[in-house]
Amino acid sequence: MLPWKRVLRPLAALLLTAAAVTAPAATAQAAAQTAGAPSSGWNDYSCKPSAAHPRPVVLVHGTLGNSVDNWLGLAPYLKVRGYCVFSLDYGQLEGVPFFHGLGPVEKSAGQLKDFVDKVLAATGAAETDVVGHSQGGMMPRYYLRFLGGAAKVNALVGIAPSNHGTTLNGFTNLLPYFPGAGDLLAKNTPALADQVAGSDFLDRLNAGGDTVPGVRYTVIATKYDQVVTPWRSQYLSGPDVRNVLLQDLCPVDLSEHVAVGLFDRIAFHEVANALDPARARPTTCASAFD
Repeated sequence: MLPWKRVLRPLAALLLTAAAVTAPAATAQAAAQTAGAPSSGWNDYSCKPSAAHPRPVVLVHGTLGNSVDNWLGLAPYLKVRGYCVFSLDYGQLEGVPFFHGLGPVEKSAGQLKDFVDKVLAATGAAETDVVGHSQGGMMPRYYLRFLGGAAKVNALVGIAPSNHGTTLNGFTNLLPYFPGAGDLLAKNTPALADQVAGSDFLDRLNAGGDTVPGVRYTVIATKYDQVVTPWRSQYLSGPDVRNVLLQDLCPVDLSEHVAVGLFDRIAFHEVANALDPARARPTTCASAFD
């Protein structure tokens, strides 16, 4: 039998690898664009919301993602439809470039708070709408509940969000059998530990209910999700909540956790509906060509 110390490192590495599918690998081009995504037309602080779309949209990437890579599909999709679109980097670890969303979720929520304030000041809007993928769909709920975000956010749209954590298809159930593995995970990649189902962080976040008054919530899930499992754990309960399963809208949509946030235009269509429910149109398989 291998000594425990020789087992812990591969276990942590395997958890990190499994979580990596929450965002695409960064590229040199993305690194150059991260500061403002100028070639794609978002993060334009001169953008003023229109009467049709009076609230700027803040995009919140997933674990191991960044403000560009996660949104190469959705940001232009929303921008061409007349929205002022912004995205932030959060959860950076020292010495880890491009792959963000790894720091403590509570601290990341503070970064989101500061970013929303910056966007509202630049655009002159009173509220924003927030759209997040994976951790980015869950983390804003801490901002809403504990950091005053409910007064500044009209709607939160979570794409495959880790609202109640993940078992990674049961893999996290093995952690108690490897003494010290959980501590190692929390020390080196706090956000991963925070997103394990049953974590102290998630217990605090969800105590007293999933939602706060005054915010509309939408969850967009896929039954083929292999990262945030079981996929039904993504759903929220409470008033002003709409839980959507993509396969109910288009049975042949095979998108898994990565695809649903990166390039699934059926999911994007539902995001647009959630942002502008008064003008919502039915989402079907044909929405992929919309």
